Amino acid sequence: MNVLQEIFASLKHNKLRTILTGLSVSWGIFILIVLLAAGNGLQNGVTSNFSDRATNMVQMWPGRTSMPYKGLKSGRSLSFSDKQISDVQENMDNTEAESGIIDNNLVITYKDEYGNFSIKGVEPVYNDLFNLKFEPGNGRFINQPDLVNKNKVIVLDKKIVETLFRSEPAIGKYIQVGKVMFKVVGINTKKERWGDGTAYIPFTTAQAIFNPDNKFYNIAMKVNGMETMEVNDAFNERLKETMSKSMLFDSKDTQALWLRNSQRNYIQTMKIFGGITIFVSIIGIFTLIAGIVGVSNIMLVSVRERTREIGIRKAIGAPPGSILLSIIVESILITTVFGYIGMIFGVGLIEVINMILQQSAAQSETGMSVFKDPSVQLSYVYISTAILILSGVLAGYMPARRAVRIKPIEAMREE
Repeated sequence: MNVLQEIFASLKHNKLRTILTGLSVSWGIFILIVLLAAGNGLQNGVTSNFSDRATNMVQMWPGRTSMPYKGLKSGRSLSFSDKQISDVQENMDNTEAESGIIDNNLVITYKDEYGNFSIKGVEPVYNDLFNLKFEPGNGRFINQPDLVNKNKVIVLDKKIVETLFRSEPAIGKYIQVGKVMFKVVGINTKKERWGDGTAYIPFTTAQAIFNPDNKFYNIAMKVNGMETMEVNDAFNERLKETMSKSMLFDSKDTQALWLRNSQRNYIQTMKIFGGITIFVSIIGIFTLIAGIVGVSNIMLVSVRERTREIGIRKAIGAPPGSILLSIIVESILITTVFGYIGMIFGVGLIEVINMILQQSAAQSETGMSVFKDPSVQLSYVYISTAILILSGVLAGYMPARRAVRIKPIEAMREE
């Protein structure tokens, strides 16, 4: 208690020095937390936007040839058929869950309500590819029996349900799609980024009713074991070569086939964030070093100012250990208290920014956010605070140790 009383008396007597020391500590911890949390929040926000679909998905769309090929003219419009899916399955070892996608826009009617909506003919694996969401009581997605039996069942996005059914339950009801009746078996509650919603029917049903020529313009698939940019680039080349043989176009034709490799995009994004993390860490470390220098300099000045006091205390019989203890405890107390204050302000600022951006994302049509769930591992905060405390202790201990070793009369002569 006597040591603490002496420390508080010293801090009260040297208010400016105490405040400057505390600001050095608080600022270092504050900036470190803000930088690390902002980097993590930015990474979480961007990566969460990949969650609307499988990150290891590849999609392809046919285009229009811009080069002649084996006697065939350029300018031909291409389309997919079941053959292309079979060729992918036979020739591409890294793929699974291939699904053709048929796109139509048709009028959907229920009683007096109707609207023109996007209708997709899909296979059951579509749900795994695009991560649709079915809450309890909202039914199911298209399944394999629906596909085999060409069932007239339909899954609706929540937007369509709100338009057609208002507050009436939709599951089990029959709606008219074009001129054909379909039974509603599921409601997808995943928030769409754009549009008025999509309805999903079995791929085979769509082929039989709405697509008699059996042509479609989108294929999606999962890929496995492709963890580097080089492997993904090689896969893209092999896939394009396979499709060029299957659809009869030059593999060098950049307009004949369009690919979107989500796995490649994800790897590229993670590399960018890896660089950002390194940059943020370097800035945080230098900020922490600046805090260490500030604490060290101020503790050196503090001990220098107290040399005469140390001499007087030694002259009246104070043991060197008690003098060193008071200086070390003072350093620990200042660094811990102001480090905690810096941590509180850093976390508070990040949470406020996160709340504002999340509310903005929730109110937007897309629901996308570039900043989400910022966080910092407590171990980083503890280690940073410990480093600041240790630096303050060492900065105070070394000159204090020298001061307690000199004779009291010499210490009292110090200016």
